[in-house]
Amino acid sequence: MYKYHCLNPISKTGIEQLTEDYIPVDDAGAADAILVRSAVMHDMEFGQELKAVARAGAGVNNIPLDKCAKQGIVVFNTPGANANGVKELVIAGMLLASRDIVGGISWVQENKEDPNISKSAEKAKKAFAGCEVEGKKLGVIGLGAIGVLVANAAVNLGMNVYGYDPYLSVDSAWRLSRNIHHAKTAEEIYSECDYITIHVPAMDSTKGMISEEAVALMKDGVVVLNFARNVLVDETAMAKALDDGHVKHYVTDFPTPEIAGKQGAIVIPHLGASTEESEDNCARMAVRQLRDYLENGNIRNSVNYPNCDMGEVGSNHRITLLHQNIPNMIGQFTNILAKDGMNIADMTNKSKGEYAYTMIDVESEVSDIAAADLKAIDGVIRVRIIG
Repeated sequence: MYKYHCLNPISKTGIEQLTEDYIPVDDAGAADAILVRSAVMHDMEFGQELKAVARAGAGVNNIPLDKCAKQGIVVFNTPGANANGVKELVIAGMLLASRDIVGGISWVQENKEDPNISKSAEKAKKAFAGCEVEGKKLGVIGLGAIGVLVANAAVNLGMNVYGYDPYLSVDSAWRLSRNIHHAKTAEEIYSECDYITIHVPAMDSTKGMISEEAVALMKDGVVVLNFARNVLVDETAMAKALDDGHVKHYVTDFPTPEIAGKQGAIVIPHLGASTEESEDNCARMAVRQLRDYLENGNIRNSVNYPNCDMGEVGSNHRITLLHQNIPNMIGQFTNILAKDGMNIADMTNKSKGEYAYTMIDVESEVSDIAAADLKAIDGVIRVRIIG
């Protein structure tokens, strides 16, 4: 039996995938697994039985990743599960920036008591006129799950799309329209495009990437869209560019004191993944990954340990070891198993930075002595026996 705790309400469609072997508990300290959306976990003390945290969403800045890794707690996220919802809002944001739809709607609300509103509207509407996106250049920085969808959708709208991603995966490359121009540098995007949208993770190398220098390279009247993370944009530089008219509109899904209410800013209250479908997709994906790890030891979409998959346990017994990425670990594992007379049916080892994960299928039961010897190896963080 496995105990789980939800720090946030999790979509019913996800929870329904848990079998009768999973029991909800009110105390997070007693759980084998935690499901979370936006709750901040940095000040939490984790129970000794906690094996995994599954984030129903992509961002994991609310989870102490290194602390979890040191305690042998695998953290999962759900990249791509909310991609379509974000894509649709990006396209909506681009259209809002192209034509003053919001201003027009506000005018109607302000003049709703006018008995001649139809005639008045014909005179007023020129103040809200804009341009069409067809034929315009869109630069997409970051061609992951969301960026690819945005780029392909923009092609279908008749836009000339430039894509930039030095770390483009093979999977994303296969899904990317052949009509997209592959920019070799971000500077090419800045100088060429009428609209620029960023879809990269928040890392030390990307924070503030839309800097004063980057904005200076952009065309006058450019529209910048940010539905990834607010820290990617230097908001002081962006506010200045809005004030002097160099940037026509900054469309962002992240309200901050620097940008909220700023003339030219179109600020949305973090609605990117706030759709019923996105929440359902994220919950189902999080639960699937959680179950596969607890029941089979497989790791998919972890952000603090390497991905590793050996399929279902089957008739064998599976030993899983979370450990530091240091030399001679495999040799020590196999020596202990050989000493105990266990035959290895299959084995895999993967590493990610300071940490590594080893899965070993053996044909006989794992004795308590062998399990204790494995746990006693210097550098081993957690040992689990499955099956």
